[in-house]
Amino acid sequence: MTTSAAVSGLAWCTFRLAGRDYGVELARVLEVLRPQPITRLPLSPPAIAGLLNLRGRIVPVVDPRVVLGAARPSLDARGGLVVVSGDDGPVALLVDAIGDVRRADPAAPVLASLPGSAGHPDAGRGDDASPLVACTLALPGELLNVLDLDGVLARAFATPGMDGTRP
Repeated sequence: MTTSAAVSGLAWCTFRLAGRDYGVELARVLEVLRPQPITRLPLSPPAIAGLLNLRGRIVPVVDPRVVLGAARPSLDARGGLVVVSGDDGPVALLVDAIGDVRRADPAAPVLASLPGSAGHPDAGRGDDASPLVACTLALPGELLNVLDLDGVLARAFATPGMDGTRP
């Protein structure tokens, strides 16, 4: 199956992180929230921003900027939260700005995401871990980096030094 065939018919919830457009599969998105109070969790991995009380359910908040190696904005600049389904329940992604829902155009070019290539979020990591961007879609006026959500969450919850990788 070609990459373009794999993305046709899919939709993504988009958001901005560190000046770039990212997306996650719409089927994995539970809800999108405005900024909420987040309780910091001492001794947590660096990518865990804290915990969120979501209607009585405690949800971990992941800062994808840390996993992607991007600069963190000031705490006042939080744009919202994208709550996604993880292996162990919901997880909130802390994002700079909420985008919209984008659907795949079968005619849109799909750019393979190659680790180590210029501008790739994994560039310069120096390890052979799997890429965090599943593919990049060329949409009108923008490039959409589709995140490998399972890979991002696995690195976010990894304890530094326990498995030999960095978050």
